Amino acid sequence: MRSVTTFDLQYAHRFYGFKGEAQYLHGHTGTSITTFDLQYAHRFYGFKGEAQYLHGHTGTLTIEVEDSVNMGVNMVFPCNEIQKTAWNVLKNFDHALILREDDPLLPAILGVYEQQGIRNGAPQNTMKGEAFKTELATAYPECRVVVTKETMTVEGMIKIVYELLKDKLNIAKITFTSGVNVATCDYTVNRTLDRCPLCGIALSAEGVCPKCGYRKQ
Repeated sequence: MRSVTTFDLQYAHRFYGFKGEAQYLHGHTGTSITTFDLQYAHRFYGFKGEAQYLHGHTGTLTIEVEDSVNMGVNMVFPCNEIQKTAWNVLKNFDHALILREDDPLLPAILGVYEQQGIRNGAPQNTMKGEAFKTELATAYPECRVVVTKETMTVEGMIKIVYELLKDKLNIAKITFTSGVNVATCDYTVNRTLDRCPLCGIALSAEGVCPKCGYRKQ
């Protein structure tokens, strides 16, 4: 897994002496961008083409998080914290098999795993994500399988990831690249997360920072 992090900072400034709109005090939109590489296997069940056969990819997922600048730490959101939050669930897709729920290959694979004694986990399977179940997908970390409702195209992956992370991050855009296939989706951000002024991460519903213990007064 490779994570590449860039920052866009929201700030106010003006070009003093400049003869144009920029001579007036103005601000900028803030976005923090984090990228992940995911290695996985899948197939397009029922598809009339090469993709109907089981094959692998290295997919690149880019998440853009938007908010105001948290003046306490002078950033939108710490990108390493975006990585931690997203990776907790994205680990389920890395070195995983992703199949549609009606694919007859699914019970066959699970049967082989059962015979091999790894259906319910193995000592070497340590990089496990948080198990999840949504309307779009269910993760089985113990055997590195994700079962999806729809065919797992790049568009499908974006929908799954947004559903998993939309309540944890102010996602403005997700882009997923897999082989020659690329899809992107923009989202409207209409809220500002209450964040810790000491370490920058989102406060709990009780106004407490889960990382450093700061409590909002």
